[in-house]
Amino acid sequence: MRLNDWQLAFECYLLGESSTADIALGSSLIGGPTLGVSTGLAIYHNAYQARLQEVLRGDYPAILNWLGDDEFEQLAAAYLRQNPSAHYSLRWLGNGFEAFIRQHLVPEQSAPLAELAAFEWAFTLAFDAHPGTPLTMQDMVILAPQDWPTLQVSPSPSLQWQECAFNSVAIWRSVKDETTFPGSTALDDPHVVVICRNDLVCQYRSLEPLEANALKGMFERDWNFAELCSELTVIYGEGAPLQAVTWLKQWIHDGWLQIR
Repeated sequence: MRLNDWQLAFECYLLGESSTADIALGSSLIGGPTLGVSTGLAIYHNAYQARLQEVLRGDYPAILNWLGDDEFEQLAAAYLRQNPSAHYSLRWLGNGFEAFIRQHLVPEQSAPLAELAAFEWAFTLAFDAHPGTPLTMQDMVILAPQDWPTLQVSPSPSLQWQECAFNSVAIWRSVKDETTFPGSTALDDPHVVVICRNDLVCQYRSLEPLEANALKGMFERDWNFAELCSELTVIYGEGAPLQAVTWLKQWIHDGWLQIR
């Protein structure tokens, strides 16, 4: 068997469900005095699958807590069969878990579980993101008065925007705090949660609708500071500039912004 063919056969064996190797692969190896080929391959196969399961358990502890060990293992195994590890880093192994859940389960089951998966994965993305060049309060101090109206910002590379229709935050929090699982419920009013890394720590905050709309306007509709104030005038009247500055200061403090 040529080396390339052997590598492909070994890869196929590792990614397969059975720990029993086919005859061609088994006959290409030589066992030791205390460990036969079949046993050695089975140990390697099972250890590899267990390592992949371990990675997913680490990426999705809230889903693991919700489903329990056995059900999570079955879901993860089905995911791995459909989405075998294809990157040299296991960091990306769980990248498609949310989409898989939506496809694999009926909508009534998949919607809250997939939302929780997206929420947990957002922390991974935030933690590993490029730091960018965060906007600081010192930047604002030295900003010339004439440049304030045209000031435009963009999100920090680590900022993740999650729209939650279920109590995903409460479920995730229960795992962090080691408290009783609250059960999954739909929210009366869906809300936005922003997750971002600040000083090497991932933090999150739920936004009220007005603040979420203001932030989305800055990010998605390219509002400058003057346009933000104009939009807020409808709600806050003459207090719009003060509200805009208050939010801007908070967003800078949270590390959410960089200058466009």
